[in-house]
Amino acid sequence: MPRTARLINVNGYQHIIIRGIGKQILFEDDWDYKYFISLMQRFSDETGVKVCGYCLMDNHVHIITHDKENAISLFMKKIGISYAGFYNNKYERTGHLFQDRFKSEIVYDERFFLTVLRYVLRNPEKAGICATDKYRWSSYSLCFTESSFIENDLIRELFKNVDDFRDYVLMDSSDKCMEYEEKKDDIWALDLIKRTLGIDNGTILQTYGRTDRNDAIKKLKAAGMSIRQISRMTGLSKGVIQKV
Repeated sequence: MPRTARLINVNGYQHIIIRGIGKQILFEDDWDYKYFISLMQRFSDETGVKVCGYCLMDNHVHIITHDKENAISLFMKKIGISYAGFYNNKYERTGHLFQDRFKSEIVYDERFFLTVLRYVLRNPEKAGICATDKYRWSSYSLCFTESSFIENDLIRELFKNVDDFRDYVLMDSSDKCMEYEEKKDDIWALDLIKRTLGIDNGTILQTYGRTDRNDAIKKLKAAGMSIRQISRMTGLSKGVIQKV
């Protein structure tokens, strides 16, 4: 197991999350995943930001970076613009692909680096997709190999060999790291209404018959809207909504 944690450069290691806008799916086929990975490698070379680990999920991405050049914003901007352009062109869509700016947290010592690494690599297993070591779109298989892409110096320093690394990462754990907290404001609510009900304005529910209206309210509740927010966005009374 790794030794006692020591502080590492606070301007160095970070845990980054980017997410599709409105939980937009980011990867439809294998080539999409491969293209995103190629962008990480390309812009790592261009900006000097090193990638220590990553996991690409269907609607969000985790990246562990080592930023010696204070260039993380440029690195993420280049990835975001390039991938959004590729994706929108391929799938004939327009508009923003990613939700807001990327989220980040400082990885302040070796112990937290290990926590973040395991948390990121175990995402597919915790999501019920497949075993951590079987997932194709993470850096698991690259973390303890010679790689021109992944900066794994710290990982190789912290573990004696690949077996120790594997045992640590595959261990069941309750690791907690930053997740993407969705801002559930009225812009979010309107987007949810459009995606869930296929209408442009919540007040249209006032014209529905009781059965259709109640079915729509149930869908909005199940999608995470509060009674107060449904009332505000639809003009329906809280009493009516509470009874559904």
